[in-house]
Amino acid sequence: MNNKHPRSEQFSLSMMYGTYADILFVLFPFLVLGMQRLWDGRLHETLMRPDLSIAAAILAGLAIGKFVLGLVTNRDLGRYKERIVFFIALTLFAVLGPAIILMLSILGSNQVPGFVAFVQPILLIIAISLYSTAVSISNILTRFGTEGADSGAGYGDATADTHHSVDVRPGPLDLPRRSGNDPL
Repeated sequence: MNNKHPRSEQFSLSMMYGTYADILFVLFPFLVLGMQRLWDGRLHETLMRPDLSIAAAILAGLAIGKFVLGLVTNRDLGRYKERIVFFIALTLFAVLGPAIILMLSILGSNQVPGFVAFVQPILLIIAISLYSTAVSISNILTRFGTEGADSGAGYGDATADTHHSVDVRPGPLDLPRRSGNDPL
């Protein structure tokens, strides 16, 4: 019996838990602020303050980082380059730009319009979705580049599965080192 599918499911489950742990870690300070406002009886102010836009901007920045990581991980993935660049542009256009504009507008205005209470949660939901997508794409692309070495001989063979049980990871970047004799 092939042992590859349960490992893939376990990896996907671990990736999902890690992704949502990252999201919860980013949202934790904003939860604390919301709880403090609830304690003070001013929870309604949370939607009219720039907190949710800040969280959306942070998650959008993390998503762009993950998309770029998926883009530069393996040079053989050039056919996916346009798709990844599309997701980077979508993140900038749909989340990061509007979040920054909302932050600046809310902080610079005495009277915040009511639509902000609806737009900020939507931006945060889109940012969470794009970050989850970015992590999935980045992990799929980094695994795609390493599966070729593992899919050789013995597919479905129990001895081959135990032999290839160690996950192959991409190697680190090979950066040239400076010696002490190099001119500046």
